[in-house]
Amino acid sequence: ISIMMLVVVTTISLMVHIYSRGYMDGDKGYTKFFAFLSLFSFSMLGLVLATNLFQIYIFWELVGVSSYLLIGYYYTKTSAVAAAKKAFIMNRIGDLGLLIGIFIIGKWFATLDFIELKEMFVTLKFDAVDTFWISLAALALFIGATGKSAQIPLYTWLPDAMAGPTPVSALIHAATMVTAGIFMITRLNFLFDVAPDVQHLIAVIGGVTALVAASIGLVQNDIKKVLAYSTVSQLGLMFLALGLGAYQVAVFHVI
Repeated sequence: ISIMMLVVVTTISLMVHIYSRGYMDGDKGYTKFFAFLSLFSFSMLGLVLATNLFQIYIFWELVGVSSYLLIGYYYTKTSAVAAAKKAFIMNRIGDLGLLIGIFIIGKWFATLDFIELKEMFVTLKFDAVDTFWISLAALALFIGATGKSAQIPLYTWLPDAMAGPTPVSALIHAATMVTAGIFMITRLNFLFDVAPDVQHLIAVIGGVTALVAASIGLVQNDIKKVLAYSTVSQLGLMFLALGLGAYQVAVFHVI
């Protein structure tokens, strides 16, 4: 999955960088824009190459910071500043969930490494761990994914985030950052497989998000808002697949 996501992130990032050269031409913050864009690409590549949950958390936060900088790029516009703050705060709410999930896993399994965790789950060395804690960790990690991947109730930041320049919307809010939650859940599929209650919740929230966002998108009259709600709707479908345990279907949809 890391290799697949690398292909997705680098390809789209390249296209957006090339397009931005013309789009931002003549803008007084031209160099600053590319600095932020490069920081975002670096963070996203770090996230998909992470080998443990601690690395994922560091790059997860870096992605959040760079998206904040890019959404609020036109800092003289009050709408852009408000949108950037909204995205930042909503992502922080989700990130708290992610952090709690990482703490629980670290406490009970004494490792955050994906390969070591997977071996524990495959060989069922976690009998001493109460299934309640595993479910709680899965739920907390899902809350983290909800913030990043714009699921109900933390989805309202994404349509507002269209206040940023168009290349930013293309890179962050349609293609790469919002799929980080899907990447993380797929990467930890062995954990979610032993927490069926949480999987049911993921499927329900994904399905509801897909329906609600698509319905809102039908009545929008701003093309970027339509695309934003369409994105949220598609992400909902991917989470529905994750909740049903069809991880390959969700990743296929991403690509």
